[in-house]
Amino acid sequence: MPQLFDRQRSKATCADYRLKILEMSQKVTALHIAPAFSCLEMVEVIYHWLKQPEDTFLLSKGHGCLVQYIILAELGILQSKDIAEYCTKSGRLGAHPDYGVPGISAATGSLGHGLGMAVGMAYANQVQGNQGIIYVVISDGELQEGTTWEAVMMARNLGLNNLVVCVDFNDFTSFGRLSEGHPSIFPVAEKWMVFGWEAEVVDGHDSEALYAALSKPRTKPFVIIGQTVKGKGVSFMESMPVWHYRSPNAEEYQRAVSELSEKSS
Repeated sequence: MPQLFDRQRSKATCADYRLKILEMSQKVTALHIAPAFSCLEMVEVIYHWLKQPEDTFLLSKGHGCLVQYIILAELGILQSKDIAEYCTKSGRLGAHPDYGVPGISAATGSLGHGLGMAVGMAYANQVQGNQGIIYVVISDGELQEGTTWEAVMMARNLGLNNLVVCVDFNDFTSFGRLSEGHPSIFPVAEKWMVFGWEAEVVDGHDSEALYAALSKPRTKPFVIIGQTVKGKGVSFMESMPVWHYRSPNAEEYQRAVSELSEKSS
């Protein structure tokens, strides 16, 4: 159950999650560390400080699921065994979330589909008189998908003030900057507002700013453009495309742990 927001506790929790994700990286040959680090504060704020039992969380950028797995295990929804068996033949947790795994509301990772599913969930709640909010985290790369913008348009047409979107805007797709490959996507927030949404640009790693923006009352669908850093927290991973899908070797792992431990102390 969400509690009164505590900035220091949230910061310490996020630091702990980064260390736990790094630990997982030493058990498999490759995993999406940098995308998970990028959206980590957004996911932590939603789960720990905002999400009510009747609410639904959807991670459209499924490749960032490591942080969701860690949180679900902490909440007792997943087991420690699940984390230990991540991406193994005997395990049930894959590189992208699968529907049917406890705590996972939809199979995601095929980018551009998550927001459409979230619109459907929000509309179902509206029709059935359910008070639950649908929270969805999408990647900035998904803004290149036509299905995303169809969902944006539909959400306002349906008056879905129970839909909250966080865009993990780290300005990177798998191998390059979005701003270089698709500059017409800018200005981002204004595009959502033209479609009738409320929009706000915040530091996507500032938990307090995220909480303040996400906890405001809403009369329209709401989107946060979270300005983030891919690989946030580990200097040699930050904004480096190679870390989109790679596990650190033993030396890199120790360097990363050292950096994160120093920042959290």
